[in-house]
Amino acid sequence: MVPGGGLVQVLARRRKDWISLLKKNRLLETASFHLREAHGGALKLPGPHIAVEALVPLIPAQAYRPITVREHTYGCFTLAVRIPGLGKVRMVVRFEHESVTGRAVVLVTNRVDWSAAKIIGLYLHRWPTETFAQDSQGPLGFNEYRMRSAEAIGKHGWLVVVAYSLWHLTCLPARPDRTKGLIHTMGDACRQQGRALWQKLLVFVHDQWSQGGTVDQVFARLFAKQGGMVPA
Repeated sequence: MVPGGGLVQVLARRRKDWISLLKKNRLLETASFHLREAHGGALKLPGPHIAVEALVPLIPAQAYRPITVREHTYGCFTLAVRIPGLGKVRMVVRFEHESVTGRAVVLVTNRVDWSAAKIIGLYLHRWPTETFAQDSQGPLGFNEYRMRSAEAIGKHGWLVVVAYSLWHLTCLPARPDRTKGLIHTMGDACRQQGRALWQKLLVFVHDQWSQGGTVDQVFARLFAKQGGMVPA
């Protein structure tokens, strides 16, 4: 959702751009914009403020324009408005279909000069960002580091990103026409890799014992990297 006033101020000081969903009960300053009815006359809005959920039904269908982003066409209406606590922003009402039907969402950004297509296209990056945050902090253990220095934490973060990228490859088909039995989630990929590691470990232990190795020798080989030596 829209960042709070304190965060907006921080983003403004750092000259950062932002895009977010706009809550339906958020108030807009009616004096900051003009809206026309279906027949072309000016629409009179009562009071100094109007909620987003009250404004959207007043927008005539003729005001929406088809906007194509990533091969999908939406029905969109955009307007520069002022919102208490946010200042002047650009609002985009986006319906799922260009016929102004389906699910509607309202986006808002501090970049009043951006087009509706750019705002929608940038916001669509949010979902993969959300899934990465969930997967990295879940199966990949991004937030389970035990380091103190920024350099060590950064290395841990990059390792998580590399693991995330590599494990995503296991979700892709070997050939475009081979989609049966694919791994669909990061959790499934992690579990598959865990089973593969256990399988390699059990096969290694079995081979060592089959060659006459003792329990101590097997454990020494398993932890050779930590101990620095391997018995003959």
